[in-house]
Amino acid sequence: MRSSSLPEHQRPTILVVEDEAPLLTLLRYNLEKQGFRVEEATDGPEALLKVNEAKPDLMLLDWMLPAMSGIEVCRQLRRRPDTRDLPIIMVTARTEEADAVRALDTGADDHIGKPFTIEALLARIRAVMRRAAGPATKGALSWHDIAMDQDAHRVTRGGRNLHLGPTEYRLLEFFLQHPGRVFSREQLLDAVWGRDIHVELRTVDVHIRRLRKAVNGDNDTDVIRTVRSAGYALDVEG
Repeated sequence: MRSSSLPEHQRPTILVVEDEAPLLTLLRYNLEKQGFRVEEATDGPEALLKVNEAKPDLMLLDWMLPAMSGIEVCRQLRRRPDTRDLPIIMVTARTEEADAVRALDTGADDHIGKPFTIEALLARIRAVMRRAAGPATKGALSWHDIAMDQDAHRVTRGGRNLHLGPTEYRLLEFFLQHPGRVFSREQLLDAVWGRDIHVELRTVDVHIRRLRKAVNGDNDTDVIRTVRSAGYALDVEG
């Protein structure tokens, strides 16, 4: 069922954090037209307060905000267990690749630069929400000492709970379905992000780094193998 045909209280909620009033109005109009419920915040502290009151299904977060930057808002949300997995798309007027990488490293699931088209933004929202929703086919996956319960959306390693963001979860799920096989960055983009959205290849490296950090404890063997000039695999160095 399309979200636009659902009763208002059942529609996915997007918290738009943006201090430019004209853009905020434009985003609200277009998102509501697509069937989303929209909440608004115009600065960082207000955004955190809104999340405390009612956790949204996705946050559209501007980087440049008064009082507290979007980067700091994202950082604080990722520190909290209840918002660690909240889907976040960072909106930024900064166009340097290093800034995009910083947004992802801080914990954003995706980013989009200003100016952008509504169609491009909606594609990213749909892609991030699909990844956050998890796989359509449920079950259990395991390899080595890693176990994934797809029904509970829970991952453990050696009995220890792992805390993964939506993109890292999908990456690990894909690797668990094909252990030992090497995948290029392009193949991972198609499998995890989808063909309907443009994502920089560097984005894969950022999320692989985050996955490594989440999966590998201090005394654990690194199970994400980097194959120079080829890609990545769920494997242990022989």
